[in-house]
Amino acid sequence: MHTPPDKIGMTKLDDTLKLRRLGIDTHQEAVIYMHRDCHICRSEGFSSHVRVQVTIGDETILATVNLVEGNLLSPNEASLSEIAWRRLSAREGGAVTVEHPHPLDSLSRMRAKVYGHRLGDGELAAIMHDIVAGSYSDIHLSSFITACAATGLDHAEIVGLTRAMVGVGERLDWGSSVIVDKHCVGGLPGNRTTPIVVAIMAASGLTMPKTSSRAITSPAGTADMMEVLAPVDLDIIAMRRVVESEGGCVVWGGSVSLSPADDTLIRVERALDLDSEGQLVASVLSKKVAAGSSTLVIDMPVGPTAKVRSDIEAERLANNLISVSKAVGLNTKVLWTDGTQPVGRGIGPALEAFDVLAVLRGSRDAPVDLRERALDLAGVLLELASAARSGAGREMARCALDTGAAWRKFQAICEAQGGMRLPMRAAQQLPIHAEVSGRVVSVDNRRLAMAAKLAGAPESKAAGIEFRASLGAEIENGDALFVLHADSVGEIAYADEYIKSHSPIVGIERSS
Repeated sequence: MHTPPDKIGMTKLDDTLKLRRLGIDTHQEAVIYMHRDCHICRSEGFSSHVRVQVTIGDETILATVNLVEGNLLSPNEASLSEIAWRRLSAREGGAVTVEHPHPLDSLSRMRAKVYGHRLGDGELAAIMHDIVAGSYSDIHLSSFITACAATGLDHAEIVGLTRAMVGVGERLDWGSSVIVDKHCVGGLPGNRTTPIVVAIMAASGLTMPKTSSRAITSPAGTADMMEVLAPVDLDIIAMRRVVESEGGCVVWGGSVSLSPADDTLIRVERALDLDSEGQLVASVLSKKVAAGSSTLVIDMPVGPTAKVRSDIEAERLANNLISVSKAVGLNTKVLWTDGTQPVGRGIGPALEAFDVLAVLRGSRDAPVDLRERALDLAGVLLELASAARSGAGREMARCALDTGAAWRKFQAICEAQGGMRLPMRAAQQLPIHAEVSGRVVSVDNRRLAMAAKLAGAPESKAAGIEFRASLGAEIENGDALFVLHADSVGEIAYADEYIKSHSPIVGIERSS
């Protein structure tokens, strides 16, 4: 019998690889690990950092290729990062198929933005759709974020980005025409007014379903702080149950799929330490629209070392927030506040939680500045929602605090979210002392926040800074200006070295 020449010595290449779990955590980026001598890499021309389509059964994702050498994987094996493993419901020893993905048209529009071209509503919607689908690598995401920061977003682009972010996620409806919300643009250590305002609003009969972010460039976001006191990773069903029961909540926005594109962008912004104005506006307002809010007050701290440094910047940002709010149907008021120094004593999740509890409980040692700012914001919001007449909102908010109604409501919200718990204390503490006597005349908020992050915040909930040197205070040589809190000696030393190698964080005018 004669064998056809085209069949002699030929075997069909297998288009699958055997899975081996290596347990590599890449956070939210899907990665596939393949041997450099893998037959699929050779035949398809795959190299490190290319994007590929990965399929197991009926599940498919896009992932970034990382090539390995040596004995970690054999040429017929592949591994997945933990997030990719979970998304594909992979199993040890199972088969995985790897192939070229379909081209992404939105990438060409993203590249156009890099060169300064403006993006239309359809183009922004396509980019957000592909981001939520997991089609963008972290490199693509970084390029988009940097392009929007470097070339800027005009008013129409910010409105389009806001709507696009809302359009690719869930949108809640609470069956009421007045749903209140509050946001701070950030940049000021401490300033953890949100839980206090939520408690006051809910105790006053209003509905405030508060979704909050984790830290982007700060030592703590509201969700990081609230997680010290109660669970925040609630899904939409659980969130709705809490709000319908208690009138308010404080949950992490990333767990309820409200504006999920924003959550992905925030993750990369955090790594880049970048938070541009256009994306800030779209980020804030998309979350509010998606959460079903109608009425919003925004705390905008202004100061030389805050996120918003000057009156000119503040006016531009306020105008952007208000004009985009109108375009997406939000009744918004921006409150300019003092951004020259931290609010409260704590900087870091647990330390800020202690401050919040002290204000809500009406403790004699509660930080006065935190209480007063929370009352200012709550008063404006009560009036904006027509729950209090003009000029009477602050007194209504004060009564909710002083009678204990807000404290009782906050406890009820925490219990409804999964149970209230007490903040923890760090194992290591190191006071930073004044080297001269005099009056405090300046505080560098940015470097204070950096020191708190180097001490471990927000990843370590107990880490951060206890601040003791408010503007105008008279300081004696040797007094503690602030105290570093950390879980390890190494982190304390790391933060201390940063402080010693820079000019003083707290400026002191010597006594005459």
